[in-house]
Amino acid sequence: MNLKNKTILITGGASGIGLEAAKQFLTLGNKVIITGRNLLKLEEAKKKYPELTIIQSDAANPQNAIALFEKIKDLGGIDILYNNAGVGVAPLNLGIQSDKHLQGAMYEMEVNYFGVIRLNNLFMDMLKSRNEAAIINTTSILSIVPSVLEATYSATKTALSFYTKSLRSHLEFINSSVKVFELLPPLVDTDMVAERKDKKMPISLFVEELIKGLEKDRLTIRVGDSKSLFFLNRIAPDKAYQLVNKKEHYQSIQ
Repeated sequence: MNLKNKTILITGGASGIGLEAAKQFLTLGNKVIITGRNLLKLEEAKKKYPELTIIQSDAANPQNAIALFEKIKDLGGIDILYNNAGVGVAPLNLGIQSDKHLQGAMYEMEVNYFGVIRLNNLFMDMLKSRNEAAIINTTSILSIVPSVLEATYSATKTALSFYTKSLRSHLEFINSSVKVFELLPPLVDTDMVAERKDKKMPISLFVEELIKGLEKDRLTIRVGDSKSLFFLNRIAPDKAYQLVNKKEHYQSIQ
C-alpha cells in the first residue's frame, strides 16, 4: 500500500501508539487526523505536531461517532481508518461475585468492539469511493492467548479479530478494493502498562513494523512477541498460556 498523500484518521491518537503512529505517518507525507476523549491531550499533541488535525470524540459514544463522521466529511474525507482506541479495566477475580464484572465488560466491549464496528460502518461508503483505502483494526497478542489480568479485554480483541477476518471476506465478495488490516501488538511500552514489569516493545519500533506491514500489504500484521506466540500456541498451547500468564500475575486477582 502506498503511504504517501493519504488522509488518515487515528482514533485514540492523543498519546501512546496512536500519537507515535500519527508522527510517523506525517513524516511520510500524509495528512493525519487524531481523535480522543481528552481535549487537553489532543491540544498538547497539536502543539507538538502542528500539522495534525484534532477532533474530540469518545469511541464509546454513538452520537460522537456520527458527529465525527460529519466533521471528517466536511474536511474532505479519509483514505485510511485506523481503529486504535482501546480501553482496559483493572483486574478482578471473576470467581468472586461483583457487579463490576459486567460493568467493566460492557465498557470494554463498547469501546474495543462495538465502537470499531460503528465507525467502520459509518465510513465504509467513503472508503469505498477512494482509489486506495484501508481499515486497520487493532486486536492484540491477547487475541491469540488470553490473559488472566485482562480477561474481558482479551475477549474483546478475539471478537474483533474474528470480525476483521469476516469483514475482509465480505468486502472481497462484493469486489471492493478496501483493504482490511489486522494489527496484533505485543506488550508495547505505553503509559497504559507503565507499572507492568514484563518485557515491552518500544513504541517507535512497533509503529515502524506497522508501517512496513502496510506497505507490503501484509493483511495480518503480527509484531514482536505476537509472531512467536502465534506459532507456539499452535504446537504447545499450554506453554503459550503459561508464558502469557506468569505466576506473579495471579497475585493481582487474589
